Amino acid sequence: MRTDLTLLLAAVIALGLAGCGASGQGGQEANVPEYVFTYAENQAEDYPTAQGAVRFAQLVYERTDGKIEIQVNAGGSLGDERGIIKQMRFGGIDFARTSLSSLADFIPKLNVLQMPYLYTDANHMWEILEGDIGDDFLNSFEGSGLVALSWYDAGARNFYSTKKPVECLEDMKGMKIRVQESEVMQRMVRALGGIPVPLPYDAVYSALETGEIDGAENNWPSYDSEGHYQVASYYTVDEHTRVPELQLVSEVTWNKLSDEYKKIIKECAQESAIYERQLWEKRTRESESRVRDNGCHVVELSPEEKARFQEAMIPIYGEFCSDYMDIIEAIMEAGR
Repeated sequence: MRTDLTLLLAAVIALGLAGCGASGQGGQEANVPEYVFTYAENQAEDYPTAQGAVRFAQLVYERTDGKIEIQVNAGGSLGDERGIIKQMRFGGIDFARTSLSSLADFIPKLNVLQMPYLYTDANHMWEILEGDIGDDFLNSFEGSGLVALSWYDAGARNFYSTKKPVECLEDMKGMKIRVQESEVMQRMVRALGGIPVPLPYDAVYSALETGEIDGAENNWPSYDSEGHYQVASYYTVDEHTRVPELQLVSEVTWNKLSDEYKKIIKECAQESAIYERQLWEKRTRESESRVRDNGCHVVELSPEEKARFQEAMIPIYGEFCSDYMDIIEAIMEAGR
């Protein structure tokens, strides 16, 4: 009798477990992913690029009926960008959003898109990136171990200062300007008459406050969110660099996928890029409004003055992009 009861209970439990495993939400069969991929993002979860990555992952999951799951790791949890790129080349990380400064170490042609004063405005840049020149850059990754999927926006960088506004080229003379640890950025500041001071990003506020530096440069959201406007209240809209970023997939990962999955991923990457641009524009407007409301002095360079800044960059173009001067000339011509 005890044996029969034990067998009956076991059968009931087994049926219950089987029922739980067979049905998902709403009684539908649960989808089991065919692939589970990693996505590296070094910005915080609320940053436009990180939100764009999440949208990308959601779109891919939906359009593959749950067969491809992409897990977004924000906040730099998978390492710095150069380390991430190295891992992607061997399939250690599947997807990422990275800056061009990190990628240019592997694909020197990308240095073109980092050159200062390359574009007249945002519309000029997007016309280039969404046209034949942009497609040529996206197709230049062969042999790198990476596949480029879509462009992401990272805004425009501008100068800001503590003691006086920068209204003309002469105002830059002798100013100590914090820059990233980038040879291009250091050469740019020297060419404008300033003194470049490479500093870690988290040291900028203190250096501005103590007078170690006279100014720095960054986009509106960073100037706002880091509180730099509190100690450097002069902001000059010169848009010296407007450098896009890229969504990428490891070639090892890419080669695992069917043509159908590749098509879906490319489409989702493009849609997420449009979404990210909208988020970036919104955040930029909010930051600019907040900074202006706090009484900061904002200078808009005239087209004539901006042309003087751009002319000072000609030696830098030749120094870093001597093999690609035809591309630089085509980009600049398109903006005239």
